[in-house]
Amino acid sequence: MDLSSPPPTLCHAFQATAARFPDVVALRTPGDTMRVTWGEYAARVRGIAAGLAGLGVGSGDTVGIMLTNRPEFHLVDTAALHAGATPFSIYNTLAPEQISQLFANAGNRVVICEEQFVERIRAAAGGERKHIVCVDQAPAGTISLADLEAAPDPDFDFDASWRAVQPSDVLTIIYTSGTTGPPKGVELTHSNLLAELDATLRVMPVDHTDRVVSYLPDAHVANRWGAHYTSMASGMQITTLDDLKKAITTLPEARPTFFGAVPQVWYKVKAAIEGALEAEQSPAKKRLATWAIDTGRHRVRLQSQQRAVPRPLAAQHVIAERLVLSKLRTRLGLDQVRLAATGAAAIAPEALEFILALGIPCCEGWGMSEISALATINPPDAIRIGTVGKAIKNVELRIADDGELLARGPLVMKGYRGEPEKTAEAIDADGWLHTGDIATIDDDGYVKIVDRKKELIINAAGKNLSPANIENAVSVSCPLVGSVVVIGDDRRYIVALLTLDPDAAAAFAAKHGLPNNLATLAADSGLRAEIESGIKEANERLARVEQIKRFAILADVWEPGGDEVTPTMKIKRRSIAQKYAAQIDELYAG
Repeated sequence: MDLSSPPPTLCHAFQATAARFPDVVALRTPGDTMRVTWGEYAARVRGIAAGLAGLGVGSGDTVGIMLTNRPEFHLVDTAALHAGATPFSIYNTLAPEQISQLFANAGNRVVICEEQFVERIRAAAGGERKHIVCVDQAPAGTISLADLEAAPDPDFDFDASWRAVQPSDVLTIIYTSGTTGPPKGVELTHSNLLAELDATLRVMPVDHTDRVVSYLPDAHVANRWGAHYTSMASGMQITTLDDLKKAITTLPEARPTFFGAVPQVWYKVKAAIEGALEAEQSPAKKRLATWAIDTGRHRVRLQSQQRAVPRPLAAQHVIAERLVLSKLRTRLGLDQVRLAATGAAAIAPEALEFILALGIPCCEGWGMSEISALATINPPDAIRIGTVGKAIKNVELRIADDGELLARGPLVMKGYRGEPEKTAEAIDADGWLHTGDIATIDDDGYVKIVDRKKELIINAAGKNLSPANIENAVSVSCPLVGSVVVIGDDRRYIVALLTLDPDAAAAFAAKHGLPNNLATLAADSGLRAEIESGIKEANERLARVEQIKRFAILADVWEPGGDEVTPTMKIKRRSIAQKYAAQIDELYAG
């Protein structure tokens, strides 16, 4: 995208990119089982848009999408835009009742999905007729993608259609993950996302030679921006991965140059390296690797504190990089990463320091659906650990009297779809979006997020505590833990509910000759002792009032989109407090 003269819509951006790089691969799957060049991408978009027009889709209409991460998502989403419509994605974990609520809000008559989701969509639609287009196998009563392309509207003028799209038109609807209530439909316009791209491409410039892995849900604004829209504007190649759990193992094949991840993925990277070091049989190799990582940590810590790196340390780092760190990145498949990002939730500073020590330039940022994705980011050459960086172009920030972070500018959403009252609650008369996050901004403009305004724990002594700060400390110290939630409102001390990470638990079971059964492992005294040691380590980094006094290990797995966590792994604290009330009461009864 030409930042000196940005295009008016994403349709213009896509057409310019496809014309510049017709023979360059735009979309692929691991192993190249499917490859789509920009020229082929543009041709498919033209055909699918005409097919959608044949179903009556036109300007102002909405098109629902329920797909795993696959090339067809990009084809159909972009085609819907060129037909003048507003495509939106829904999480694959949603139940029929939840899908029905979203469809009622969006008002779509067309849904594009995979065969595996057809019955849920039919149950959600009830008696309302919807055109269901399947990108794989098309069961009776649905339309295959090939048949859609073979039945275009004969009067459809493709070029006139996409050129008629306006910057103020709604580009997509992002349904919030709903930690405290039903999802709201965030309407983002073409101008919103182009302002986002104009800002982020200045901080994290990518082009057609770059590669990204798309594995997070496309219903989440981070993946829409970080993979889909950024690719349309820059030509960056996308490798689609339909299984989030395979993200780490796919990296050596995909070799991304840009990689974004939520904290849980970075914690797994850290745990994998530490596990490999623990299993190393050679004491000399273990000492060398530990020394190299510690050297990287020391260097990163000084850089984060804006202090000079002494020459002896710089020389040691050159050796550490050559002998160990570069090899670790190659093993991970992150050796070609120029830019990396973490977001969606706060990452523990110790974990980020570890990732940076490996030589992975991971920049923590902050944003939300209502601000078109990213609003702040750490500059790659001036990362300050423990902050989410500085405001990007096109966003203005300030702190309200009660500590809440407010944002204003062209990145701020059009509003919540069909909910003017909630829109007015979120955006005040002066255009400030009330983010719900408590934050501070230092003299250099670096922002530090304290926690969600509604999630701060106020203990029995009236002390305000950040649950995320405590939970992150546990995540870093306890690789066996999958999810952690702390409780302490109106209580004398903090307790925690923990679930086991299935992969780490399986490794523990194999090592100790135990059955790979979560119920058995949750009750195992040896496993509890290991987690207790991790909790003790976490407590040493916390203030006394924040320290966890008691904890319970649950034999449950908190799946994304379930009762306990949202599809983007945000904790549903109210739901957990209700569901596990008996276990919580037992922790305090002791």
